[in-house]
Amino acid sequence: MSSAKTMLLVSVWRGTGTQGRYEAFEVPQEDNQTILDVVSWVQQNLDATLSYRFACRVGMCGSCAMMVNGKPRWTCRTHVGKVAENGRIDVAPLRNLPVIKDLATDMDPFFDKWVGAEGHFHPTRTRADPIEAINPESPSRKLADEGIECINCAVCFAACDTVTANSDYLGPAALNRAWTLLNDEKDGDRTGVLDAVSGSGGCHNCHSLGSCAAYCPNELSPITAIAGLKRETARSFFRKGR
Repeated sequence: MSSAKTMLLVSVWRGTGTQGRYEAFEVPQEDNQTILDVVSWVQQNLDATLSYRFACRVGMCGSCAMMVNGKPRWTCRTHVGKVAENGRIDVAPLRNLPVIKDLATDMDPFFDKWVGAEGHFHPTRTRADPIEAINPESPSRKLADEGIECINCAVCFAACDTVTANSDYLGPAALNRAWTLLNDEKDGDRTGVLDAVSGSGGCHNCHSLGSCAAYCPNELSPITAIAGLKRETARSFFRKGR
């Protein structure tokens, strides 16, 4: 006779907007099981109305990010065995973003911050022009490359207490993106980027707590990028004052 399955007690946040509550489910524990596996099992076997978001399941897209036991994580890369506490797991939507339904959040405010930080490329050439060659060993290229692997998962945004306290703050991901553009030799609006990140919601709001770097699944360091922006905006300010 086979032994009985070990069961996980999983509390899942249910609701829309600011109205909701945790609902408990029992889920069989399996070897190499991820949090996304658990959420999918609940939706497929216990409650088909559960809403959540995922795409690639292999840590490439970042769309499955949720709060797991109070911490923002990619659920497809978070194994149950590493986070379960006495056989219990709490799963909730990402912090600092409006909830659409259950575990699915509205990402528009997150991407609006990218727009506010001038986090889009400003071309200096047309597609008819030859591609500009950039030395891969140049100091600016190396600085840009350090933050280029951001995939917009919003884990750092959810981890940031400054975002929680200040709705105007652009947040670590948008500022990290601004830093990569500031160091991109092909970008044509360095002044515009500096102006965008030096305003009331800009880089100087960061308290350097480091949660963004601590929780980034790609091991990026937005806090380092923000420190660079603070330095460059200060230099720009004093240059203008001459």
